[in-house]
Formats: sequence, structure tokens, C-alpha cells
Amino acid sequence: MKAIRIPTPKEGLVNITRQVEEALAGHTGLVYLFVPHTTCGLLVQEGADPDVARDLLARLEELAPRVHPKDRHAEGNTHAHLKSLLTGVHLLLPAEGGRLKLGRWQQVFLAEFDGPRMREVWVKLLWPA
Repeated sequence: MKAIRIPTPKEGLVNITRQVEEALAGHTGLVYLFVPHTTCGLLVQEGADPDVARDLLARLEELAPRVHPKDRHAEGNTHAHLKSLLTGVHLLLPAEGGRLKLGRWQQVFLAEFDGPRMREVWVKLLWPA
């Protein structure tokens, strides 16, 4: 298993497609990505138009606002935990010849909801390796 270290902003989507592909080292098969954190997530989304990321983050904020009257968690980041739950913390993707097999507009993103931080994404190369 390989670890990719990613510095993140306070909140946002960080495109990690290039770093993931660097970790593939020519691999053809499946690639499992996992983020071992509870206040960020992983997702595949459009990478061409930055407005998509802004819109997604705005909608997630509507679903899980930063401040909510029922939140009791002392750290004040319940919203980040909920957004991580909604986005998920793992992906399983195909690769061929060291490149991810993604759709035309798709890219892989680390979604930061409680930064800035130094995050890790674990990359495990599966079948046929």
C-alpha cells in the first residue's frame, strides 16, 4: 500500500488525480483509495469547471451547515463529519497502463471539510497484482 500526502485548504475539493496516477507505476487493474480521516472524503466529479466544485460545496453546506442548534460535539465540526459521511471515504477505480480509466470530465478529488490539514490517501493496487 502506498500513501499520498495532501496539504488541504480550510475547505474545498483538491484534485488528486495526478498524485494517484503517479502511485500506479504502470498498473493495470483495480485501484482502491481510502482516506483514514473522519472529516474529509473522496469523490469522482467533474474537473473541468471549478464552478461545479463551488456549487457542490455550497449544497453540502445547505445539507450540513457549519453551525446547527442541535450539535453537541465540543470541537464544533459535526458538519465536517456529516459531509464526510455523505461523500464517503473510499473509492474503487479501474486503471490501465498506469492511468485511471475515468470519463471525459471525471477527476478524483479529496474533499476537505475541516482544514487546513495534512491528509493521507492510501492507494492499494488490486487485481491482477
